[in-house]
Amino acid sequence: MASITPDDVRKVAKLARLDLPEERIERLSGQLESILDYVAQIQKVDMTGVEPMAHAVPLHNVFREDIVEPSLPIEKVLQNAPETDGRFFKVPKVIGAEEDSAG
Repeated sequence: MASITPDDVRKVAKLARLDLPEERIERLSGQLESILDYVAQIQKVDMTGVEPMAHAVPLHNVFREDIVEPSLPIEKVLQNAPETDGRFFKVPKVIGAEEDSAG
């Protein structure tokens, strides 16, 4: 398996919008490489005949009945919002901003 370079860590950090200090980049390179080595080991396990499952233990439908109930008044919903625009939450522009998530 290819080695995880500091540049790889910087690229992943940028995609995740993480501002990592340079002194952590080297340590994270090793940690990410260890994680990927462990995943590679797990992938070697023979899974022939093993059915896929969503949970380790059997579950039954735990959903409650879908009953319409009164919702919160709009004033209560927006009371802790840092910024609003009428009846809406106002959030910073992300897509199409100066630096997009993909850079």
